[in-house]
Amino acid sequence: MSGAAMYIQDDLHVSDNQIEILIGILSVSSLIGSALAGRTSDAIGRRYTIVLSAIIFFIGALVMGFSQNYAVLMVGRFITGIGVGYALMVAPVYTAEVSPASSRGFLTTFPEVFINTGTLLGYISNYAFSHLSKHLSWRLMLGVSAIPSVFLAFGVLAMPESPRWLVMQTTDTPEEAETRLSDIKAAAGIPEDCNDDVVTVSKKCHGEGVWKELLIHPTPSVRKVLICAIGIHFFQQSSGMDAVVFYTPRVFKKAGITNDSKILIATVAVGFTKTLFILVATFLLDRVGRRPLLLSSVGGMIASLIVLGTGLTVVERSAEGTVMWAMAACIAAVLAYVAFFSIGLGPITWVYSSEIFPLRLRAQGASMGVAVNRVKSGVISTTFISLYKAITIGGSFYLFAGFATIAWVFFFTYLPETRGRTLEDMGSLFGKTSHENQNSKEDDQLGQVGQVQLVTANNGRM
Repeated sequence: MSGAAMYIQDDLHVSDNQIEILIGILSVSSLIGSALAGRTSDAIGRRYTIVLSAIIFFIGALVMGFSQNYAVLMVGRFITGIGVGYALMVAPVYTAEVSPASSRGFLTTFPEVFINTGTLLGYISNYAFSHLSKHLSWRLMLGVSAIPSVFLAFGVLAMPESPRWLVMQTTDTPEEAETRLSDIKAAAGIPEDCNDDVVTVSKKCHGEGVWKELLIHPTPSVRKVLICAIGIHFFQQSSGMDAVVFYTPRVFKKAGITNDSKILIATVAVGFTKTLFILVATFLLDRVGRRPLLLSSVGGMIASLIVLGTGLTVVERSAEGTVMWAMAACIAAVLAYVAFFSIGLGPITWVYSSEIFPLRLRAQGASMGVAVNRVKSGVISTTFISLYKAITIGGSFYLFAGFATIAWVFFFTYLPETRGRTLEDMGSLFGKTSHENQNSKEDDQLGQVGQVQLVTANNGRM
């Protein structure tokens, strides 16, 4: 949307405020998807919920591609946002639930890897279609995104359902879950007799009971988990990443780049950097751990935001209009910022929030984190232009640096390391008491209990 927005504004003659609303409506409507995703994924399964999100993506992309006016374009963007809400919640949860503890960080970053890959492809398509007429270019930029959603839907249909979800269902048996697990082992090339982790899954909880336990009467450990999940999502967006992703062309234009083609080439460099460093992160999460990567990532982001704010301030106050060293500093700072984000805060937010909730609360808990993420993203994306007009664009990035500093303190203080822990072992990290453990045992005795054998990968492989 960042590149398409330039041509939408020229073709449909819309104002800056309308562009803000158009960009931000996706984050706002994604709240609907994230709010429904927890109940939906518990009802029909993680896999079919992903298929549903792909169908919504497809419809939204077609509506945007064929839109003839601003109102229809808004409808398409709104529909797409609902799909985003579904996908952002269920994809990390599904990946975490089918992953062994020793490589869960590596595998759970895959949704973020492909989000970044999609961002890069979007930037490339923006540049490729920019040479067409302004009437056609932005429609192709937006409509072409319908193609990946088809591959997503059919690809997910070929994948197995989460064994943890299957064993949680009252209508399914532990034997069915183990059969699915055998399929996962075969697909991953893991020996059938590798049974290192045993998971005891309590009875299926109904939605009302889950929300009551999360929001009304949370135990101390659940309250701490909820604070950590909501906090990491809040600060991920408060650091200003969506301002950079959605408004990259404007940022570079403010830095002194005036040629549209050069601006779009610079955005491709941003997308390439994001994708490259998220790939690096996939190999470090299970080796280095979540905390070290997270803290170093946010530290680098703070420095990059300060440099970016300074460079933009110098360019804005310069009588000459273009200051080469400041322009270069801004470009370097943006690239450094997205690199630091992608190597830590970007993927870890989704990995961490999808792995720390107990199974009975995971879908709804993760959806709450996504909801906070989307609210903050909506605030950033719908107000960024107004914000930089009010406090200058340099001041905007200083503000994001301030939020990132608070985030570093929060992460250092509250977030424990989860590397190598099984999903069912997370309670001890968040102060689960003996009373809570006893309650869990009673639930297991009253409800259906399944033994799901989960692999930690070949011994010593990771």
